[in-house]
Amino acid sequence: MRHGNSGRKLSRTAAHRDALYANLVTALFTHGRIETTEAKAKELRKFADAAIRWGVEVADLVKKDKLSAAERSKVVHAKRMARKVLKTGVAMDRLFGEIGPAMKARKGGYTRVLKTRFRAGDAASMAYVELVGLEPAQA
Repeated sequence: MRHGNSGRKLSRTAAHRDALYANLVTALFTHGRIETTEAKAKELRKFADAAIRWGVEVADLVKKDKLSAAERSKVVHAKRMARKVLKTGVAMDRLFGEIGPAMKARKGGYTRVLKTRFRAGDAASMAYVELVGLEPAQA
């Protein structure tokens, strides 16, 4: 029985899944919208929403010039926690500079999954994952 075992295994080891989700979240924050399989997209929401919460919690503090020691430690902690998932500086800058402040008014539900097509070759169900309320970055 699978009681208490949440999440999909996606035919990968735990380390491979962690790397997969980190790469997907980094790509999502960098580009604003990505296309992946529906199963990966549904799992990705948990990791992306958690990372966005770190940006939202310190959105007001990041803009300030002078921070107290407690505020500074809160910002550092949020950035370190987000760094566990985000692998590039561009994604970190976008999270704390654009995404966090833009999502400040929302109470959750920062990502959206839109089913798109069936992939040629293996007929896997594909879906877009995008950030709600933000335009995708132009490449």
